[in-house]
Amino acid sequence: MRIEDYIGSLPQGIITGDDVQLPASSFREIFGLAGVGGGDVLYHLGCGDGAGLEVALNAFGAGRAVGIDCDPEKISAAAGRGLEGASLVCDDVRNQEFGDATVVLSWFADEGVASYIGGRIREMPPGRRIVTILEPLPGCRPDAVRFPYLLHRTPLTRAADPREQVLAIFGSGCIDFVTAWEHAERYAKAVTGPGFRNDRFLTIMQSVIIWINARNLGVACGEGVPESVRTYISILREFFGIEVEHLIRGGGGGGA
Repeated sequence: MRIEDYIGSLPQGIITGDDVQLPASSFREIFGLAGVGGGDVLYHLGCGDGAGLEVALNAFGAGRAVGIDCDPEKISAAAGRGLEGASLVCDDVRNQEFGDATVVLSWFADEGVASYIGGRIREMPPGRRIVTILEPLPGCRPDAVRFPYLLHRTPLTRAADPREQVLAIFGSGCIDFVTAWEHAERYAKAVTGPGFRNDRFLTIMQSVIIWINARNLGVACGEGVPESVRTYISILREFFGIEVEHLIRGGGGGGA
């Protein structure tokens, strides 16, 4: 099946990220990148079970933390942590104000939600820090990267085009398959945590997609499709029944 059909067969909560709970180690990296400290007001948009709020308050000493999530069960789980200095709101993030935040953590696969949040963030005062995961804020270039975590500061730095965004994220003049693999591996470890059994499959798929996106944008290193990419395209097809070669614009250069 084509990768689009495979993704469509997955639970919607996995696709949107609503059912993906980051491990504590990931939150520590995120708040370290953002430099969270005692004077900060953190807003976690899509806070899940409140694990991020707990890390921000207890490990980084954030002055205040606000968690917003539309799932009442997750808000109830967050409330069960009994966190001093935390406020919880069960609502769509698009209905809530977060203009008093000094740090915002936002991770939404829904482009409409991401665009709305990006527009609100553009209105925030200078010096605010925003962390996204894997994808930058729409139309923006991150100011610092600890992949897959991307740090933006207000006023936001606009990107001329998606090519500039991608090169800023990967910190390279072009992207080869080794770079794609290394970054895919970091992403898999960040979102799964220890003990996850399918991280190899996720790494293979993500690395191929990263390379294909780079090629389609014209920022992949070299010409044609490298043998390493052909190999993993074949692995996805033969062992997992997933076809991705059609995503390569202009064809796959002779097939995998």
